[in-house]
Amino acid sequence: MSFKRRIAAGLIVFLAICGAISSARAEPFKIVGFGDSLMAGFGLGPDEGFTDKLQAALRAKGHDVAVANAGVSGDTTSGGLARLDWSVPDGTRLVILELGANDMLRGVAPDITRKNLDEMLAKLKERKIAVLLAGMRAAPNLGADYQNAFDAIFPGLAKKYDIDLYPFFLDGVAGEPGMQLEDGLHPSVKGIDRMVERILPTVEKAIAAAPKAS
Repeated sequence: MSFKRRIAAGLIVFLAICGAISSARAEPFKIVGFGDSLMAGFGLGPDEGFTDKLQAALRAKGHDVAVANAGVSGDTTSGGLARLDWSVPDGTRLVILELGANDMLRGVAPDITRKNLDEMLAKLKERKIAVLLAGMRAAPNLGADYQNAFDAIFPGLAKKYDIDLYPFFLDGVAGEPGMQLEDGLHPSVKGIDRMVERILPTVEKAIAAAPKAS
């Protein structure tokens, strides 16, 4: 091969490497909202759910993100554990884990809920994916013992895995007039707006602390 051809070949390789680096840098920060109907956007229209509104809010603040909706209405922690591996694709940098409400509504023993969430967190840690754990609170009518055991799950696991915790996913929405749909369980569009506004600083903190892309 002549000297000129070697130079040309080297230039092509160099440009290809530069292009690959540029593409990697242009890749958005991938977030997966993994949860139940609260995450899925039950009863809401297109672009009105939590993940869509969160993505818009983060982009408005200058974050290059893509927020995927992996919410399944009616899902329990057992269902979430079963689908975790294929619902969170490779390349995900942060998972917002929001599960447990349906366990509580069905009276599932808190020990089972804790065990399932623990296994999910262990799997995500093994994959080096950061997690923001969105907490839930038990309804008072389930009794003090159940309420205390259930409510302790989320701060306990956040401490065990040293991850960010948003104590109550429905903060500012649960029990607030106009913030829920007629069923009294799921957030309205106004409720979603409030949820996104309140959780946004915690999400930004989790993004900043997430491991660098490999």
